[in-house]
Amino acid sequence: MDQPPKFTRHVWVQLWRLIQPYFFGRNKGRAWLQLGTLILLTVAVTGVGIWSTYVMGDVMTSLEKRNLPAFRAGILLYLATFAAAIPLAAYYRWMEERLALNWRDFLARTLMLRYFYNRAYYRLLGNDAIDNPDQRISEDARNFTMTALSFGLLVMNSIIQIVGYAGVLWSISSTLGIVLIGYAIAGTLVAFLIGKRLIGLNYLQYEREADLRYSLVRVRDHAESIAFYRGERRELRDLRARLGGVVGNMVVLIRWNRNLTFFSTGYNLLALLLPLVIVAPLFIQGKIEFGKITQAIAAFATFLAAVSLFITQFERVSMFAAGVTRLGSLWEFLDERDAEDDLEAEHAEQIEVSEDQRTLVLENLTVTTPGGKKELLSDLSFRLPPGKSLLIMGESGAGKSSLLRTIAGLWSSGAGKIGRPPYRTMMFLPQRPYMVPGTLRAQLDYPGSGRNNDDESIHEVLQTVNLPDLGERVDGDFDRTADWANMLSLGEQQRVSFARLFLKKPAISFLDESTSALDEANEKRIYEQLRHGHFTYVSVGHRSTLLQFHDWLLTMNKGGEWQLVEIKDLDLQEKTPHGAADSEQPE
Repeated sequence: MDQPPKFTRHVWVQLWRLIQPYFFGRNKGRAWLQLGTLILLTVAVTGVGIWSTYVMGDVMTSLEKRNLPAFRAGILLYLATFAAAIPLAAYYRWMEERLALNWRDFLARTLMLRYFYNRAYYRLLGNDAIDNPDQRISEDARNFTMTALSFGLLVMNSIIQIVGYAGVLWSISSTLGIVLIGYAIAGTLVAFLIGKRLIGLNYLQYEREADLRYSLVRVRDHAESIAFYRGERRELRDLRARLGGVVGNMVVLIRWNRNLTFFSTGYNLLALLLPLVIVAPLFIQGKIEFGKITQAIAAFATFLAAVSLFITQFERVSMFAAGVTRLGSLWEFLDERDAEDDLEAEHAEQIEVSEDQRTLVLENLTVTTPGGKKELLSDLSFRLPPGKSLLIMGESGAGKSSLLRTIAGLWSSGAGKIGRPPYRTMMFLPQRPYMVPGTLRAQLDYPGSGRNNDDESIHEVLQTVNLPDLGERVDGDFDRTADWANMLSLGEQQRVSFARLFLKKPAISFLDESTSALDEANEKRIYEQLRHGHFTYVSVGHRSTLLQFHDWLLTMNKGGEWQLVEIKDLDLQEKTPHGAADSEQPE
């Protein structure tokens, strides 16, 4: 588990990285206009508050002197301060929320853009340092922008109030000002020493709550697998352990909150008495009017709240530190990956890819795992003409799917050249298709917007993949939203993915065990349609029944070795050994 965050130099650097793009980037004009308006509103609200203390002081003095006309005039003037304060407070709250919303929108959009840039979302898979990137982009970004802006305004407002109300206290009595300022500063230091433990505890609570929530989501996402395994006891045990961590840390957190409450309660109660103790003798001596007592108590209450800001905000400070750390680490990861990409592009030996080909061409292709630690394929040359097909077979772990990742551009480690059609004209069908939530029309058009297929085309393609009754599950309404991932079996999902392929008619298709959940009859139906439509495709599979639907067979072995033969000659000659296949390449 990570160490609880502290406001070290590194965290301040992360904080600056998250603030800088919005307030010093392209949108800085709008951002600073809103922030400047908030500053003016803060000054105005504080000014009205200071004015009201003087008005109330005069009211209390007139009351003490039994001066009814002055009392009525003072009450009317005090009501005027209300009339000024109400719209100022309302617009202040409105402007703060709008600025926070605009900032959150900008930060979330920026993170989303960087998340998808260069397939960072894919490269984050299996990265233990960055957990739950989805939560960081959505919830953490929202919490960060709201809390950062709130803290910034609180600090600014507190500074203005400290300056303004210190002047009020000093105008009543210099002794009063010195004593109360010293009292507030001393109390803040003591409270910080008692409550600083809360920062780490709240961070751990935040992290453990997130772990518990993620575990519950994982159970929902894998409900069927858990049910088949009868894994309820194991999952319940894991959830109870995570809940125990949440509760255990919360017990310690409550204990420290109790300790802080002991001090803060006595501190605040004594603060109500101190101004009276200092100012009352001055009134008795006739040095000040009675209204100054009320003014001193009101001014010091506001002054104390401003100076004691960090006492009252310990819990939010801890959550804010957690948000800065989580968002900052994601931002750093994206920065580091971009820098690594640039460095690799300059120095590393990578596969050269060109997208101006009508066909798939592999020239002296060598594929390695990222970082070049393991060679999966060595020196393969092959050309796949339009309308032809290739079947890739081999034992598990030989690198069959990795070859598809390389052709797709997800991997670039290795050597040689790949010529292929533009990426947008290719299509990859994984073993477990991606079922997007939405309408059937959008499902079949993914990743399009769902506007490219009419009802007649949908009916026809569903008949082609042997799913003629699929439309009946939504009462024939192809624009009705449904949870297709849970509604369809894996075999049905695979046929839906082929329906996408038949509708889009890509230049070349890559099928990574895309019929593994189909029976032989449906598999034959799909592949016959591919051959009848003169589709160009590359399949990865294990079944020998696939041989009849392909033109070439590439067998991959561990260690980078391979064999390539034409299917029509498979019964006439032995598989071609590595290095002897060039003469067999089609032109």
